[in-house]
Amino acid sequence: MLSALLFGLTAALQYIAPGFWRNTFSFEKLRPLHVSSAVFWIILAAIGTVLSYLQQHNQQPLKNLRLVSIQYYLFIVSFTAVLISYCFGIFGGREYWEFHPVFAIPIVTAWLFFIINFFVNISFAQKQPVYIWMWITGITFFLFTYLESNLWLIPSIRNHLVKDMTIQWKSYGSIVGSWNMLIYGSSIFLMDKIAGNRKYSFSKIGFGLYFLGLFNLMFNWGHHIYTLPTYGFVKNIGYLVSMTEIFLLGRIIFLWKQSLNTAKKHIHLQPFKFLIAADVWIFLTLGLAIAMSIPALNLYMHGTHVIVAHTMGATIGINSMILLAFVYDLLDDTCQSLNSFRKLIHKGYWLLNISLFFFWISLIIAGFIKSYWQMNQPDVAFGSMMLTLKPWMYLFYFAGTGLATGFAIVLYPVIRNKIMCYFQRRQKPASTLEALKAA
Repeated sequence: MLSALLFGLTAALQYIAPGFWRNTFSFEKLRPLHVSSAVFWIILAAIGTVLSYLQQHNQQPLKNLRLVSIQYYLFIVSFTAVLISYCFGIFGGREYWEFHPVFAIPIVTAWLFFIINFFVNISFAQKQPVYIWMWITGITFFLFTYLESNLWLIPSIRNHLVKDMTIQWKSYGSIVGSWNMLIYGSSIFLMDKIAGNRKYSFSKIGFGLYFLGLFNLMFNWGHHIYTLPTYGFVKNIGYLVSMTEIFLLGRIIFLWKQSLNTAKKHIHLQPFKFLIAADVWIFLTLGLAIAMSIPALNLYMHGTHVIVAHTMGATIGINSMILLAFVYDLLDDTCQSLNSFRKLIHKGYWLLNISLFFFWISLIIAGFIKSYWQMNQPDVAFGSMMLTLKPWMYLFYFAGTGLATGFAIVLYPVIRNKIMCYFQRRQKPASTLEALKAA
């Protein structure tokens, strides 16, 4: 996450200081470095959360820990190699997966190990809660859609522009739906954990979110291809189902929040606060998504900073806030109490969310200015239009700096705690270490 913020800030600086680091880190390098870092953060955090909560669900350690370690190092090595390759200007992929296709081999292998690790630790002897089905769906569909995103390697697809772009945008929309399944399933587990019951993991609304999420995973990508000359019914389906799962997730979090008493909110204070922040961002992102799903408006918004605002609202405001809730649930007080950091965390939390709001607003305004230029001012030069965006780009950059600072503040205590845990365990005698692993 920190690398995504660092590369993102450097890229944003080039909007207000054109030419900055152009010869070392041009925008064509910084964009994939930023995007891939953000995607890797979401994927790794989601995988770690699923495996951690799976242990809590089973009330026993995972089987095949060696395979888990192999999976972990495959991901870390391949993701690190991808970022290094970008720095040297080595590309060869498509949007979002701009790295050379050879890196798909270790990524697919690691994901296959993840699937094996998951199913080895699941028993279907009894009725399973909805989060188990969401995890199963997210894990299996991610592999399918990731392989689908590499179909451009087949010449008959690569040489057909409309077919290539349709498959790419379709697969990316479904990939997002796949990791949403992992994140939303984990959020239901966490909500039941805080509440001390399984009200939502076996509820009708929980399974409603699952089936709606599955439908979205398969069809909500339709609104991405409004501008392509493809079948009209595909676009209509995309319009009807786009972002409906976010509405239902927001409703679940809202109803869950209302059902908690003060004591339960206090016990898991930080995870609770991040879930509430995600609920607010669900509301804001949903409103923008509905506007984007209207074909007439989408025509104006597509290809502008409005799309970036939507993406930032979803990946930071929703996904990252929920992931931070998982981080604080799993890593808080593991070795040392974080009570001494509560005030710092509180300040970082508000800095993060306020900065994100101004960051989001600046992108929306800049996007509408650009869309007006595209549709109504064909005689105005691109450079002149970009000059009118300058004030909003300054707001964008300074809000981004506040956003990165807020993230650093809220992550510092848990990262510090994790490092302390590591060194404390290394100093323990072997017998004690074995006991810790067993626990």
